[in-house]
Formats: sequence, structure tokens, C-alpha cells
Amino acid sequence: MKKVILGLSTLCLVAFTSCKEDATKKISEANVAKAAERDAVASKFPVLTFDKKEHDFGEIEAKTQVETVFTYKNTGEAPLVITDIKSTCGCTVPKDWSREPLAPGGQGQFTVKFNGSGTNKVSKTINITANTETGRESVKITAFVKPDPNKAKPAAKS
Repeated sequence: MKKVILGLSTLCLVAFTSCKEDATKKISEANVAKAAERDAVASKFPVLTFDKKEHDFGEIEAKTQVETVFTYKNTGEAPLVITDIKSTCGCTVPKDWSREPLAPGGQGQFTVKFNGSGTNKVSKTINITANTETGRESVKITAFVKPDPNKAKPAAKS
């Protein structure tokens, strides 16, 4: 038993004395400068600014395909990367956006097609996933969809 206690005591003594090095002496000034620069850049985000946040197609016939272009600009201090653009339903299709980083001050655009489904006042949201501070931006399209004139009307009940 004495040998076990003596062995553990020796092990603890070696473990505690081997950790005497001052960790602050290991810090390099170059590494501190790099970390400060990295942290300063990490707090800068791109800002996605649109020429319009909503587009109204007005009155359209049912099943009429219409499209519009949303133009955007990076007004932030870091490169903008748009990773995805999706609509809230399959009747609205965003397309033709660049997946390349957009430098601060740069401009881009994407097209949104709407197939004219629905009736009366229709509103669809298009969500943009990007490396902005919030991570998600959105634009909206609206239209008043008139009934299809070729569609047979139900017979009136008497």
C-alpha cells in the first residue's frame, strides 16, 4: 500500500511540475495581429439592397405567364454570395442569378416567372439565402388573376 501511495505521489509531483511553463511567453505578436485583423473582417457583412422589394403585375388572365427582373446591389463591406433563391410555391420560379461572389458596390439581377395560377389577389414571396447578417432576404410579387374566359362556368341552380 505504501508503494502505491508513493507511486501516485511521484506521478502527481511530475505532472504538476511539468506544467510550470508560462503560456503567455508562447504567444507570438504576429499571431495576435493576424487574429485582430481576422476578427475585424469577420464583423463586416455584405448588404443586399434591391431596386424594388415588390413587383405588381396588375391584372392578368388566368394561366398567363409573366416575369419580372429584380436588380440588387451589394452595399456592404464584404463580398456577397447568394446561395439559393426559392419561392413559397411552385407557380413562381426564380432563375438566372449568379453564384459567384459579388464585390462591394457590385450589381446583379435575377428573373422571377409567375405562371398565373390562383384567383383574385395573389401574393408570392421569394426568399434569398445569402451571407448577409440576417442570412435571408425576401422580395414579393403580386397580381390580380382574372378568371379564365375559356373555362366553362357552372350551370346556375334554379
